[in-house]
Amino acid sequence: MSGPLQPRQARGLAQGLGWFSIGLGLVEVLAPHRVTRATGLEGHERLVASYGLREIATGIGLLTTRDPQPWLWGRVSGDVLDVGTLAAGLRPGNPERDRSGMALLAVLGVTALDLACALALRPSRKPPLPLSAYRRRSGLPRPPGAMRGAASDFVVPADFRTPDALRWPAPAGSR
Repeated sequence: MSGPLQPRQARGLAQGLGWFSIGLGLVEVLAPHRVTRATGLEGHERLVASYGLREIATGIGLLTTRDPQPWLWGRVSGDVLDVGTLAAGLRPGNPERDRSGMALLAVLGVTALDLACALALRPSRKPPLPLSAYRRRSGLPRPPGAMRGAASDFVVPADFRTPDALRWPAPAGSR
């Protein structure tokens, strides 16, 4: 039994998933009728073609970025859309229900790969920095007794003073 993917393996898998995305996207864009016929979703060709554009975009993102993790999560979210779309093909009365079911199983397999790859490339959690002990600190530069009266000669600048017209009660000659 093998353990979880190592980051180096996950990077290689991400590259492979990028190429897979581009290939699948091209098929969905260029031949949506064949894809919908194969998956039991006939009549949804425009939706499949738009999903193909999404696949191409995430594939290019995976192949051209230094950090593939956001693009892998984009693939996972796209897989959720695909699962929902294919699940609609499982409705009773759909004569192509078996095809939709097989396509759904294939998408779930690829979703597992996407998810495993995205989780393997998560940034490692670093332990938090140790907290400093501030129990003996008051936040004052000197003891309070040494600072008493230090600002007793401070004069408030004129532009900091409240204008006479705004003081309460207003001085006698300012009304």
